[in-house]
Amino acid sequence: MILGLTGRNASGKGVAADFLRTKGFYYYSLSDVIRDAVRQQDLEITRENLIQTGRQLRATFGTAYLAEQILLRLDPDKNYVVDSFRHPDEVQAFRQRPDFHLLAIVADSETRFERIKARNRESDPKDLAEFQRLEAREETGKSAEGQDLNGTELLADFTFPNNGSLTELHKHLGELLQRLLANINRPSWDEYFMQIAQVAALRSNCVKRKVAAVIVRDKRVISTGYNGTPRGTKNCYEGGCPRCNSLADSGTKLEECLCSHGEENAITQAAYHGVSVKDATLYTTFAPCLMCTKMIINAGIREVIYNLDYPLNDSSFALFKDAGVICRQLEVK
Repeated sequence: MILGLTGRNASGKGVAADFLRTKGFYYYSLSDVIRDAVRQQDLEITRENLIQTGRQLRATFGTAYLAEQILLRLDPDKNYVVDSFRHPDEVQAFRQRPDFHLLAIVADSETRFERIKARNRESDPKDLAEFQRLEAREETGKSAEGQDLNGTELLADFTFPNNGSLTELHKHLGELLQRLLANINRPSWDEYFMQIAQVAALRSNCVKRKVAAVIVRDKRVISTGYNGTPRGTKNCYEGGCPRCNSLADSGTKLEECLCSHGEENAITQAAYHGVSVKDATLYTTFAPCLMCTKMIINAGIREVIYNLDYPLNDSSFALFKDAGVICRQLEVK
């Protein structure tokens, strides 16, 4: 889960982030990218320098640049809180992640100015009028690369008023977490096993195409295989297969190919270790060729799920149907 935070100066984004960090969320701020750029210019880290440098970065690299840089740092298996969304395009960049939610922390200007006076930072505005003038510059950017807090807040999935106590804010955030965690997205079993096959394909040593298969029974992986030259021989990418290394056209010089297919290797690996594949399900990144189709049928595998079509596989599909083997496509990117 990724929870993004937006809001005005001293609205309480920092305390919201601190609360989420106590719940196991890893913290990033889009301003981290700006701070790095300010340091590289040997400038003092002030609010004015941050605003100007952020505008320069958006003008040079695009209005979603800060968000794109933070997205590169995120792992898919962690929960994150990401602070300082200040432009609608930054939000849209994070929308590519289905587990992203934007939270707007809001408070009236008088309350926020009192908080600023209490923290007493040297670079903070000294009176309410100066504070409001600075805010007016951030609310709606006069140029595309400027900050647009109004437009960003309008994209929020949840809005939290924070004119009261920390206890109230923590209570609202805790209730939201419980609701979101109760509806967390997980891959289906089919997606899970297909994604395992996709990772296994990265081990392929074939120079033409990386393919892998996973054999599953009772929701448990019992064998995997990826395409490549036979055990103990020179790897395909090391020159082991004359057909692949000559970059032969698809469908030609098949008699010269020394690589075993992913489905073939998954079945033979199970046999090598004495594991029965009868009534199992095979997940493969490409639809099986005719040779692998015959092997799958004779091994007793009852279902084949493939990601991408393999050229000239009409005969394979017809043979599966004739043999009573279920065959269906599941596209997973």
